[in-house]
Amino acid sequence: MTKTNLYSLVVLTLIVMLVACKKGDHKHDASGNHIETTSETSSQHEDHGEADNHEHGHEESLKFTQAQIDALNIKIDTVSKRNMSGEIQVNGELGVPPQNEAIVTTTMGANIHSITVVEGDKVKKGEILAYISHPDIITLQTDYLQAKNKLIFLEQDYLRQKKLYDANVGSGRDYQQAKSAFLSTEGLVKGYESKLRLLGLSPKQIIAGNISQTAPVISAIDGFIEKVKVKTGQYVQPQTALFEVVNTEHIHLDLMVFEKDISKVKNGQLVRFRVEALGDKEMTAKIYAVGKSFEAGPKALHIHAEIENKDKNLIPGMYVNAQILTETKLEQALPDKAIFQEGDKHYVFTAKKDGNVGWHFSPQEVIVNYSSNGYTVFSFKNPIQDTALVAQSGAYYLMAEMKKSEAEHSH
Repeated sequence: MTKTNLYSLVVLTLIVMLVACKKGDHKHDASGNHIETTSETSSQHEDHGEADNHEHGHEESLKFTQAQIDALNIKIDTVSKRNMSGEIQVNGELGVPPQNEAIVTTTMGANIHSITVVEGDKVKKGEILAYISHPDIITLQTDYLQAKNKLIFLEQDYLRQKKLYDANVGSGRDYQQAKSAFLSTEGLVKGYESKLRLLGLSPKQIIAGNISQTAPVISAIDGFIEKVKVKTGQYVQPQTALFEVVNTEHIHLDLMVFEKDISKVKNGQLVRFRVEALGDKEMTAKIYAVGKSFEAGPKALHIHAEIENKDKNLIPGMYVNAQILTETKLEQALPDKAIFQEGDKHYVFTAKKDGNVGWHFSPQEVIVNYSSNGYTVFSFKNPIQDTALVAQSGAYYLMAEMKKSEAEHSH
């Protein structure tokens, strides 16, 4: 072969290689489907009224056939507006109204004779939780019995003296003394009866001669035993907390709303919330009371919301992460699955029809405002035409293919 022919062959080979480099790279996705990625020039973007992709750091577009679009269930449409509710992020805990919590005490210093419940037990109002014992309990009963018997005698003497006085036979002084003794003892008896009832003892049973060595400790409300704070044999002072009972029937959200958001909150608004202990289960509540005074420390108000779909595992004191849904507005929004986040930036994919063959997808940076009920309110960093088509789903898959393409180009 001559030098001239050899030189011509080398030049021809270089030309073929350059042409091959300018053609679109071909690759396949994870399912073995053919995907074509092409580099678009800024002039092509200007022809279609779109922003230069160099601004968002992704230079390539993806090409998919219609069959691939159908297989991946990627929906393509223009960006529409939806009625979206604004959200206020708040924290708080589960609570119950004050009348649904009770601390059980005793009015007399005594020893715990026995305990009949454990934590978690369901109890009714008036149900016995424990028994206490002390000599003073017996003394109170015997003092009452003596006073009651004395009252019977004094009542008879008072009635006799009154009859004599009314007939102008008896002395007025004797009548007044009998009346005073009777009324004084009557008050003493009533005082004893009140003390006995506070101890859970029946005056009628004592009059019948049934003197009890113990007194019952009873529940003040229906609910569950939250805490047992004593042990058998322990001596307790009057008003010592023995048990804590809570009724979770009216458990609600107690949320803290900061000053900047107070003007957006009102009764009747819906609240979505999750309790960490219950995993990802989302529940709803409705605001029924907004506090009127600020809490010290972080300047915030208490907001109370009634839970609509109560769970039996909800316990007062559980931490709550919630969103208060505020007024509804018509906003530009896309499904959450149409938006991809990369670092601190978000993207959607615009779509252009490629004849009858398939579609080209290009990433466009967007500014996210907030999300609600599976949709995200956003705006384009670089405005696009209202008629532009956008992928309504599959953003993570499209971005994964884009990165895969860019990685191959980098080699």
